[in-house]
Amino acid sequence: MPTAPALADVVRLLERRRDQRAHRRYPISLSVDYKLLCKGRVDHVGSGETLNVSSGGVCFRCAESLPAGGSIELVMNWPFLLGGVCPLKLVMHGRIVRAEGQRIAIQADQHEFRTAGTRASLNVTGPRGAFSSAPTFGPSTGRIRSRLGKMRY
Repeated sequence: MPTAPALADVVRLLERRRDQRAHRRYPISLSVDYKLLCKGRVDHVGSGETLNVSSGGVCFRCAESLPAGGSIELVMNWPFLLGGVCPLKLVMHGRIVRAEGQRIAIQADQHEFRTAGTRASLNVTGPRGAFSSAPTFGPSTGRIRSRLGKMRY
């Protein structure tokens, strides 16, 4: 039978393990689309909802069970706009480190924000007239291109 000091040591050990996480988790619910990858090819696609997100990974729920150890790409609709006008997607590549039924934990190898393929217009009135710009956000590359309008005098 363990003694009281031994139980206290176990509790301290458990507390220390819980605090060793390298990345803070944020409980946020986002829609997520995923691609299960096998040798660089898409093996299965599906969707789900995040339970928590960190810069080191994601925990999400989906309709089917996924194999632990598998490579995966996740795409999440980010809740904030770039410059207040352009929707963003968070794209994360990683591997499945834990699969408990429909609850899947991903360790991220890399992540990046991409623009979500929409257009925005900006009209600015200056001292000599109006300047019009319509940035175009490329859906596949995420690069931002701009078309500048003519100055009106």
